[in-house]
Amino acid sequence: MAIRKIVERGDPILAKVCRPVTDFNARLHTLLDDMAETLEESGGVGLAAPQVGILRRLCIVEDSEGELIELINPEIVAYEGEQTGLEGCLSIPGRYGIVTRPYKVRVRAQDRYGITFEVEDEDLTARCFCHEIEHLDGHLFTEHCDHLLSDKEMEEYLREQEEENRE
Repeated sequence: MAIRKIVERGDPILAKVCRPVTDFNARLHTLLDDMAETLEESGGVGLAAPQVGILRRLCIVEDSEGELIELINPEIVAYEGEQTGLEGCLSIPGRYGIVTRPYKVRVRAQDRYGITFEVEDEDLTARCFCHEIEHLDGHLFTEHCDHLLSDKEMEEYLREQEEENRE
């Protein structure tokens, strides 16, 4: 396994549509393993193939229990509710915005062996499903927010969230 370089905003690869995965082979498994190691090293909760320079429809998401979900050729098949909250991206380090996403999301995908499955989750994991799948179509979370928060706005937002959680 190896840690791969994360592509940052400004690189044209992040604006491209990825091609479907058709070969479920050792090369794919190595990529998934490398992405898992890269994600762990970065401290993030999701990573899409274009973020490591690969234009293929696959991403990984860490769920609320710390389990890694590999999504190959994923598509959102159902969603419900709404959540608005802080969102960031490993390709835009240290910058965050306020984004509204579905609260609950169901995804159909294939695993590393090509077997189709569905997974459903809510809250942060649902947010990650949406965020990472959008990367596969050349989109960034910044398209969903008015602006990226300044340091002062970020401090204020976190303080407000802390107060809400105490109530």
